[in-house]
Amino acid sequence: MQITLKDGVVKEYDSAMSVLDIARSISEGLARNACAGLLDGEVVDVRTLVDHDCELQILTFQDEEGRLAFRHTAAHILAQAVKRLFPEAKLAIGPAIQDGFYYDFDREEPFTPEDLEKLEAEMKKIAKENLEIRRFTLPRAEAIALMQEKAEPYKVQLIEDLPEDAELSFYEQGEFVDLCAGPHLVSTKPVKAFKLTSIAGAYWRGDEKNKMLTRIYGTAFTKASDLEEYLHRLEEAKKRDHRKLGRELGLFMMSEEGPGFPFFLPKGMILKNTLIDYWREIHTRENYQEISTPVMLNQHLWRTSGHWDHYKNNMYTTVIDETDFALKPMNCPGGMLVYKSQPRSYRDLPLRMGELGLVHRHEKSGTLHGLMRVRCFTQDDAHIFMTPDQITQEIKGVARLIDEVYSLFGFKYHVELSTRPGDSMGSDEDWEMATSALQQALEELGQPYVINEGDGAFYGPKIDFHLEDSLGRTWQCGTIQLDFQMPQRFELEYTGADGEKHRPIMIHRVVFGSIERFIGILIEHYAGKFPVWLAPVQAKVLPISDKNSAYAQKVFEALRSSGIRTEYDTRAEKIGYKIREAQLEKVPYMIIVGAKEEENETIDIRLRDSGENFSMTAKEFIEKVNGEIASRS
Repeated sequence: MQITLKDGVVKEYDSAMSVLDIARSISEGLARNACAGLLDGEVVDVRTLVDHDCELQILTFQDEEGRLAFRHTAAHILAQAVKRLFPEAKLAIGPAIQDGFYYDFDREEPFTPEDLEKLEAEMKKIAKENLEIRRFTLPRAEAIALMQEKAEPYKVQLIEDLPEDAELSFYEQGEFVDLCAGPHLVSTKPVKAFKLTSIAGAYWRGDEKNKMLTRIYGTAFTKASDLEEYLHRLEEAKKRDHRKLGRELGLFMMSEEGPGFPFFLPKGMILKNTLIDYWREIHTRENYQEISTPVMLNQHLWRTSGHWDHYKNNMYTTVIDETDFALKPMNCPGGMLVYKSQPRSYRDLPLRMGELGLVHRHEKSGTLHGLMRVRCFTQDDAHIFMTPDQITQEIKGVARLIDEVYSLFGFKYHVELSTRPGDSMGSDEDWEMATSALQQALEELGQPYVINEGDGAFYGPKIDFHLEDSLGRTWQCGTIQLDFQMPQRFELEYTGADGEKHRPIMIHRVVFGSIERFIGILIEHYAGKFPVWLAPVQAKVLPISDKNSAYAQKVFEALRSSGIRTEYDTRAEKIGYKIREAQLEKVPYMIIVGAKEEENETIDIRLRDSGENFSMTAKEFIEKVNGEIASRS
């Protein structure tokens, strides 16, 4: 058989071999690091027998699927440790996730931080035992009998809910056996660098009607140094938590009277409005027309758009004059009505309509998280109506705009092209044309991208922009969605050059995504130390004593009248205390005014980020700061 490897090299073998043996035939080092295989595009266990011509990639921890297999094995080691120390605990599920793994347990007594220390110690023992991990399958009746014998009711339920013809695979390591599809490592030995990070509650199968289980989170790496670096990032993330900094910096608050509905405080409104002003400036430059549509509209509109069939469980509804209404979860249908409000010609296209629309979505209380997951937010939406020959240029224009915005904030990003989901509407031809148009635009821009199969919107494929913050975390914010369906459903038309009626094609797109969520990301990205143009307070005047208050007041008024957002600390405190307070408030410039500055008609400026001091006149400082604000540097 011929095996085509990742780099295109073809190797021939006389007989069937496991993925692990093929890796060993390439090099012992590769075999030691092999976590899983990618066989003709499907992730498989290293024990999988290969008996035909195929494409094969040996997956290590450096590959995403390899990391998942490695961390899935760590989850099983955790479960084995729990069963050794707390045999009364019942096993639920334990998958690998993006940054680690978790396992859910049913135990009457809650786990404590001290329990996590004991479990980590036991996990280290299991790793040292170098237990061979063996995969086997059982017929349905025997699988159920095995889990009943081990008193694992959740595993029995999982088996019973699987299709009759499903293969029931188990993984065994020492005395521990778990129902699992895999893949897994060949032994417990490689899993040495791990940490149990937190404990949380989790409903069985994510259903709040079911029993609350205990979820233990952890992470695992191949090297201790990588684990230490990750844990350092976790600690840094805690310091940067936007909920903590938002409270300390007076940006926003959450209230029990409105869970999931953020309150923006005065400084937070400055930040939000500054972002909106920037949004309006670049959209005016790009010939977008701003509109505003109602927060609540007749339910039949949402049925027409398709949102009701695909999204009704996330919508808030009410009845007015015996008619059903719904709060908008998206801005699109309102935009359709604006387009239809007057006749359109091909000369009007492309028509770019932007909207900063307040939308509401019914999120479960357990998913709410500061500004990152809320029940109402401002979506910086835009809908572009165009002719078929304008598609590629418009997509490229939006992609360039998103690149400009993310570059301004210092974000790197990667792009995914999401294709047709199972729950979609429209013809195969429309979907093929739309997907092809998005691909063409990305290729003409020279923009690298990966395909995200089946993750498009229900009405069309999309390009998603995943930005990377200063801690290396990724956030999906910008999106470009191509839609052939909604113009048909709302019977949108334009008169072509031939005098006939034609159907426009539409782009849905956002840049920030949710302004509230983007603010949360910015808080954590900058650790609250916003660049000058964004900072709610750009400078703070700190007089050394009351004797200098008249001159300090004069400086303060000069800065404020020039448009610099300035505060004046009049408290009878020592200057060191005032500087420390301003530092905690993360003010970019501290203006220190004393007798020397008054005599020389200068100001002493202390920088937030470096702590350096320098002197200049107030006029020079005003020119410097206004230059930074104007250039958004």
